[in-house]
Amino acid sequence: MSKLDWLNGLPLGEAKAEFMRCCGSTRWAEGMARARPFKSEASVYAEAGWLWSQTGPDDWKEAITHHPRIGDVSKLRERFKATGAWSEQEQKGVEGAGEQVLHALAEANRKYEERFGFIFLICATGKSAQEILEQLKERMNNPPALELRIAAGEQALITRLRLEKLLSSP
Repeated sequence: MSKLDWLNGLPLGEAKAEFMRCCGSTRWAEGMARARPFKSEASVYAEAGWLWSQTGPDDWKEAITHHPRIGDVSKLRERFKATGAWSEQEQKGVEGAGEQVLHALAEANRKYEERFGFIFLICATGKSAQEILEQLKERMNNPPALELRIAAGEQALITRLRLEKLLSSP
C-alpha cells in the first residue's frame, strides 16, 4: 500500500491529526482531511496550497503556536512530540552553532516575540544558525501585518516539506 493510499484510507480524525503534524492550523487540517481522496501527491500539494491561501491571520497564528522556537532543541521532543523529529531535522543548522550565536539567537527571538506577539518562524531547512539570525534581525524592522504574512509564507514552505515527509516516511 502506498503512503497516499494509507492517507486516503484513514478515518477523518486520524487524517486530521496527520495533517496537523504538517501544519498546526485546525481549519487547514480539517480541510485537507475532508478533501480526500487525493489522486496523486501533486494533488495533495496543490490542495494544501489552495487551502492555505484561504486562511487568514488567526489560522496563521494558530499554526505558528505549533512550532518550537528556533534553536530551542530541548523543548522539541518535550512539547512537540508529534513533530519533534521533523523540527529537529529542520533546525539541524542550529546544532553546530557557537555559544555566541546561540545566545544572540535566543535574545533576538525574545525581542521578536515581544514585538510581534508570536515566535519567529522561518523554514530553517538548510540554513545555518548565523543565516537564521541575520534573517531574524532583518525581519524585526517589518511592520507587524507584513511580518505575519511573511511568517505565513514560511509556514507554507514548512508545510510542503512536512507533507513530503509524511508521504515518503516509512
